Amino acid sequence: MGAQKQSVSFTDTAYAFAKELVDSGEYPNISAAVSGELTKAKADRERERAQFEAELERRLSLLLNQWEPVGEASSITADARTQLTELIRKT
Repeated sequence: MGAQKQSVSFTDTAYAFAKELVDSGEYPNISAAVSGELTKAKADRERERAQFEAELERRLSLLLNQWEPVGEASSITADARTQLTELIRKT
C-alpha cells in the first residue's frame, strides 16, 4: 500500500488526541495514528451505510398493509412549504 506525503494542520484537541494514541502505544507515530483513525472512521461509515441500506430494503419489502400510517401527505411537507413561502416573500 502506498503512502501520500501531505502537510496538514490539526486543532489542539485533535493533535492532543493523536499524541495520546501514540503515547499509549496504540500507534508508532502521529501519521500512523491519523491514518489508523481515518481507516476506522471509514469502516464505521461503511457499516452505518450498510445498516441503513439493509433497513431501507427491509421496509421496502413490506406489503402495503404492513405500513404504519404517518398522517396526511400534505402535513409531511407543511413546514417546508412554509419556509419556501417565507423565502419567496423575502425576495
